[in-house]
Amino acid sequence: MERSILLAVTIMSVGMLLIPLGDTAGKLMTSSGIAPFFVAWTRYLIGLAVLLPFAMHKDAVRLLSNWRIWLRSAIQVVTITTILTALQTEPIANVFAAFFLGPMVSYILSVTLLKEQASAMRIILLAIGLGGVMLVVKPGFGMTPGLAWAAFSGCCYGMFLTASRWVSPLGKPVHLLITQLFIGALLLTPLGLLNLPPITPTLSGLVVWSAIASMLGNLLLVFAYARAGASVLAPFVYVQLVGATAYGWLVFDNWPDGLSALGLVVIFVSGFATLFLRKSKPRTL
Repeated sequence: MERSILLAVTIMSVGMLLIPLGDTAGKLMTSSGIAPFFVAWTRYLIGLAVLLPFAMHKDAVRLLSNWRIWLRSAIQVVTITTILTALQTEPIANVFAAFFLGPMVSYILSVTLLKEQASAMRIILLAIGLGGVMLVVKPGFGMTPGLAWAAFSGCCYGMFLTASRWVSPLGKPVHLLITQLFIGALLLTPLGLLNLPPITPTLSGLVVWSAIASMLGNLLLVFAYARAGASVLAPFVYVQLVGATAYGWLVFDNWPDGLSALGLVVIFVSGFATLFLRKSKPRTL
C-alpha cells in the first residue's frame, strides 16, 4: 500500500477518535437540558477563535465566495445539530451505530458523483462493517425519535464526507476548516443566543472540551481527505464507533455485551482489510 494512503488512514483514525470524544461532552450537556443549538454554536465559535490566529489568510477569505464551501458547511451544521439532538435521549454507542449509514452514503456518492474507483471487494467489506454495526445496536432495536435523528444525521454525514473530498482541491486543509468554522458559527449564532443557558464553571469546561476535540478531529479529517479518496477512507469512519463505545463505558458506565464486542471486532477487521486491497479496474455498480 502507498505510504501516502497509510498516512491518510492514520490521520483519519486519530481524527475519528477525537470526534466522539467531543460528542461525549456534548451528551453530558444535552442530556442535562442544554439545547443542542447552543452546544453546536459554541463548538464552532471556540474552534474558530482557537484556529483563526493561525489560519487567517486571503486564501481563506477567497474560499468564502465559493458556493460549494457554503453547501459543505451547511451540511455539517445539520449533521452536528441532529446528532446532538439524538444524544439527548439515546446511549452514545447506539447513536453512533445508527449514524453509520454515513460511510455507505459516502461511498455511493463518491463513486457516482465524484467518479472514484468502485471495487466489488470494498463494497463487500463496507457491508461487513455495517453488519458489525448492527451487532452493536442489535437488529431488533426500535426506531425511537432519537435513533431516527441519528440515522438522518448519518445520511447528512455521508454527504459531508464526500463533499470534503469534493472541495479538497480548492484550498489548504487549514483554510477549508477555518471557513467551515466561520460559516457554522455564523449560521448558528441566532439559535445559539436564543438558547443561552446559565454559564457555570462545569458547563464552561464541557463547552471547551467539546469544541477543541471536535475542531482537532475535523482538522485531521480535512488533512486525510486531501491525501486519499473518500471511497478508500470511508471504512475508517467506523473508528468513531469504537471511540463512542469506549467513551460510553468510561464516562457513562455503559459496558458492551458479547454481541457488541463481536461487532467491534468485525468493524476493525473489515476496515483493516481495505488497506490491502489492490487497485483494480472500475466496475459497474
